[in-house]
Amino acid sequence: MSRASRARRIAAAAAYGGGGVAAAGLAGWALLQAEVLLARRIIGDGPGTPRHDEGTYGAGTGQAHRILVLGDSTGAGVGASHRRETIGAIVATGVAALSGHPVDLCNVARSGATSPQLLGQLERGLQTMPEPDVALIMIGANDVKERLERTASVRALSETVAQLVAAGAEVVVGTCPDLGTVRTIPQPLRALVQRWSRDLAAAQTVAVVEAGGRTVSLGDLLGPSFRESPELMFSPDGLHPSSAGYARAAAALLPSVVDGLGLRTLDTDRSPDHRRGERVEPLPEAAQRAVLDPGSEVTATHVDGHSRGERGRWAQLLRRHRGPDPRDADDNTDDNAADDPVVHHVEAGDAGGDFAPSGTTSGGAPTH
Repeated sequence: MSRASRARRIAAAAAYGGGGVAAAGLAGWALLQAEVLLARRIIGDGPGTPRHDEGTYGAGTGQAHRILVLGDSTGAGVGASHRRETIGAIVATGVAALSGHPVDLCNVARSGATSPQLLGQLERGLQTMPEPDVALIMIGANDVKERLERTASVRALSETVAQLVAAGAEVVVGTCPDLGTVRTIPQPLRALVQRWSRDLAAAQTVAVVEAGGRTVSLGDLLGPSFRESPELMFSPDGLHPSSAGYARAAAALLPSVVDGLGLRTLDTDRSPDHRRGERVEPLPEAAQRAVLDPGSEVTATHVDGHSRGERGRWAQLLRRHRGPDPRDADDNTDDNAADDPVVHHVEAGDAGGDFAPSGTTSGGAPTH
């Protein structure tokens, strides 16, 4: 069964309250449980120290944009050196620079959180910020680590997105990172964890887009950077991103947040560029390709005035983040942040760190 088919089945089961879709094991339940315990030992169980980044960003005038952050340690900024170096803070700084308006940031993400805990976070978040303009969600790594039933995980995420959309918010979800890039996890467990991560990310994309949100594939976008410069991209705990790692994540998410706010970007009103691997296709297929193309955004779209075709909802995949171009097959280097106009704006703000934004999370990153 293809990943697209698995994503469709998982999302459908979540939507209709069906039972779990069994994760493909390598050799039975006993071995699976032993491997899960090993993964927990390597990745760790204790929560990390969050960075409290709530507040107002930017020195602009006029009505403030409101951003609500939910999720796990990635959203909470575990590993960042300063409160202004989290994903939420960098995105807020970028939005303030681009819009000329201040940005109010409310962050209810919690280290160690799993998808079923999102609804509790949402309740707390809406009490503090009743009418967010954009909600930014990073979730999934702990679901993989704990081997939560994927349908339950996807159902909780879908319900959270649906409630946010009903409240008038645009929703951007950074999908489950590829934990197969955590090199300290031995084979064959690492290959299995990679499959779990990618399958969950694809199912998240289907469910989120169906619920009215959009996704950005985090995948292994930071994988090469983590391998080449672990002392720069990892925080001292060796698991979570450093401030530089979070800056890469923020740069991948920022264009989607800006678009969600209705601000013009380089992608406003443009058609998919097939040379960059962008296209309009059925949602499960777009979800499958996004998993393998970190930094890709998937949103719902219409074809000839119709939201659905014979194979389900139409979706559009865009590579908003200006990372390595798929046409550059022999170019294995990371993209230079200086080439990204959005990043120039982020650096012009007060992100508060000596780093160069450009990319996304993963590596051994968001796990608590």
